[in-house]
Amino acid sequence: MREIVFRVLSESPGHLEARAEEHPITITAPSLEELHHEAREALIEHLGPVHSTFRTRIRRDSLRPQGMRAMAHH
Repeated sequence: MREIVFRVLSESPGHLEARAEEHPITITAPSLEELHHEAREALIEHLGPVHSTFRTRIRRDSLRPQGMRAMAHH
C-alpha cells in the first residue's frame, strides 16, 4: 500500500493546516481527528478511485500551538 504524508504547517487552537508532501493538496480542520478525515476526502477528490490504494499519515513534527509556545517561555 502506498502512503501520502501530510505535514502540519501551522497549528493554533481550533485550526490546523497541512500539506501533502508529494501532491499539491492542502487541507485545514479544527482538530487532528478532523484533519485525518479531510486528508481522506482530499485524496478521494484528487486521486479518484485509486485513493483506496493509499494510506494517509499526518506528521506534526515539533509544532506546538501558538499559546503553548508563549507558555513555554515563561
